[in-house]
Amino acid sequence: MVSADAELSAALPAPPAGRILIGYSGGLDSHVLLHLARRRYGAGAVTALHVHHGLSPNADQWQRHCLAVCTDLGVRCHAERVAVGAGRGGPEARARAARYGVFRRLLGADDLLLLAHHADDQAETLLYRLLRDGVPAGMPERRALGAGWLARPLLPFPRARLHGYALARGLEWIEDESNAALHADRNYLRHLVLPAFAGRWPDAVARLGCAAARGAVAGRLQRDLAAMDLTAADERPERVGWSLDLAPLLALPGHRRDNLLRHWLPAPDAREPGARALASLAAQLDAAADAEPLVTWPGGQWRRFRGRLYLLPAGWGRAPDAQRGPWPWTPGATLRLPDGAALAARTATGRGMRGGGGFLVRYRRGGERLRPLGRAASNTLKKILHEQGLEPWLRDRVPLIERDGRLVAVGDLLVCAEAAAGPGEAGWLPEWRCPVR
Repeated sequence: MVSADAELSAALPAPPAGRILIGYSGGLDSHVLLHLARRRYGAGAVTALHVHHGLSPNADQWQRHCLAVCTDLGVRCHAERVAVGAGRGGPEARARAARYGVFRRLLGADDLLLLAHHADDQAETLLYRLLRDGVPAGMPERRALGAGWLARPLLPFPRARLHGYALARGLEWIEDESNAALHADRNYLRHLVLPAFAGRWPDAVARLGCAAARGAVAGRLQRDLAAMDLTAADERPERVGWSLDLAPLLALPGHRRDNLLRHWLPAPDAREPGARALASLAAQLDAAADAEPLVTWPGGQWRRFRGRLYLLPAGWGRAPDAQRGPWPWTPGATLRLPDGAALAARTATGRGMRGGGGFLVRYRRGGERLRPLGRAASNTLKKILHEQGLEPWLRDRVPLIERDGRLVAVGDLLVCAEAAAGPGEAGWLPEWRCPVR
């Protein structure tokens, strides 16, 4: 008969091609996972990741504890402090976002991050998502994260099993006092709801785990259906994000349209839109043709323009007023812009801007006029950008190139007639590379 310890160890996946990283808070669950990983892979193959959120007065002590434990185990430990500022959601949600931001940045190709979520966590997550969004989904056992992967090998096991393992080996762990605060929804479920369920149904956690597993299968089927519907919607990459043809999208039944949009994400590990965001979009898709509806959720945003629905990263909007230039630029070099975009240029003969130095780059201020190459008269930049079909949310971010106080080019959209290279003359063709897709 397989021992309880062996069963826990066997749940850890085979070593990846890259590094093995352990999300290590210093609490019971992550300490057990770190201990198991050291035994399974060897101390030299494991790196613990500790994120210092600064939310607790004990956070410095917790970090010292984690570093000491890793030293005793002979395991490398990367500790990093993050700033959990104001924003959407409560401090726990913002701390989680900051923590996962560290994970994404540190994960390289073929790296595997192991997290210590267990069956009780899965039951809690399932109930939380059902009550928040009506979605019967738990945490996936494995998913993409950044350039690598995230896995939760302990999901099949209740917390009591991990607790027994820790006691048998004399492990020491920290207790986060915030876990006892009942104003937090997850803590309320953990301390009051799940124990009440277990009092009535002793195997409640296992039952909810089975429900989460069935929900995961249903989720895979929904993703497959979304991929099928996506092929008929003319998906295409844009300067920022992606877009779909609205006509085939609106022709779908409402439940299939919502399913497609729920799984059409700006990044593989982005947060799915909830029921409210989907309902808001459905209400706005029938807006007047010249309207520019915007629906946001923590994982991204939808916008509509000229018969297409655009999917953009969360937070995309107007460039900061305080960072609008001008910035000096040499076409042979790459200029990094405040929003993460880049401006570069390649050489050409008889095309693009005439060579020379003294270029400045800035964003729009309003009131600009120019005469594009091939036109007899000048016009406002606003009208020309509309004619070019540049999406409205990019018009404040298109880099304007000028020299001696006059516009020379507008991103890689057009060159002004007065600055264009003539036949046989050396020129530069600007390349405006937006930051995300």
